[in-house]
Amino acid sequence: MRLGVLDIGSNTVHMLAADVRPGGRPLAKTSDRTVLRLMRYLTPDGAISEEGVVALEAAVAQARRVADNEKVDELLATATSAVRDARNGGDVIARIEAALGQPLQVLDGETEAELTFLAVRRWFGWSAGQLLLLDIGGGSLEIAAGAEEMPDAAASVPLGAGRMTVQFLPNDPPGEEDVERLRAHAKKTLAAVLPQFLALPRPDHVVGSSKAIRSLARLVGYPAPGWSGTDRMLLPRASLGSWIPRLARLPASARQELPGITPDRTFQIVAAAVSLHAAMTVLDIDELEVSPWALREGVLLRYIEQLNWSGTRS
Repeated sequence: MRLGVLDIGSNTVHMLAADVRPGGRPLAKTSDRTVLRLMRYLTPDGAISEEGVVALEAAVAQARRVADNEKVDELLATATSAVRDARNGGDVIARIEAALGQPLQVLDGETEAELTFLAVRRWFGWSAGQLLLLDIGGGSLEIAAGAEEMPDAAASVPLGAGRMTVQFLPNDPPGEEDVERLRAHAKKTLAAVLPQFLALPRPDHVVGSSKAIRSLARLVGYPAPGWSGTDRMLLPRASLGSWIPRLARLPASARQELPGITPDRTFQIVAAAVSLHAAMTVLDIDELEVSPWALREGVLLRYIEQLNWSGTRS
């Protein structure tokens, strides 16, 4: 059967269609993305402006059309921190559901971390042992850790790249003082969730997922031994730290000329780098591995687990 996952995030509205069967891995068939950067539509009181809601409705309607054209049997529609935390979230959800023609599942931060962890566990396999996951979106940063498919600890903190750009790095390029203010804020915010992760066994693998982390790995990382290109990338904390001042000195228009920095990430890549580097520092992570699977794949996998496959064609 063909499933679709619609991920309404802080930066993009992304619809992934994939063919699934019992015991098999999801096979991606179509991917449709609309870049919104919802954080730029936030009003001073934390609501999404009318202009932003209209843009969101249009993006969701576009994703619905693609899903229909791809003949998906079921569309799993989810929203994360931008909608979850908006002051007018209830009204925004109602309008999204009207544009979709179906209910929307709004994921809380811990569930988002758990689903992303499930995807990473499946990608790396049981032999990977104890995993520690970092995932940076536009509105939040998720952390999860454990040795099973369900993490022993999971947390979500409001350190997403878009949110931090709006709050701490409004100038282009940002000044050094603003970058340091963001760094201090990130470490202070992470301190509240740090004990639950430091109490767990040392991870066998530290994994980063999300488009922002993949972009940073292509900029400052290198292929894992035995691999080539971007199939398996490693991202060292020291290299990331040395690049942050260089990224911050460049205007956004120049950052997109760098390897791995796509136009939709260029405005918020500095904040992503600072948040990630702060998390790696407080968690004492020297290097992380990059996972190609993240939240969308986790949503798919969880849904597949719950299906009754008897009498269903693969």
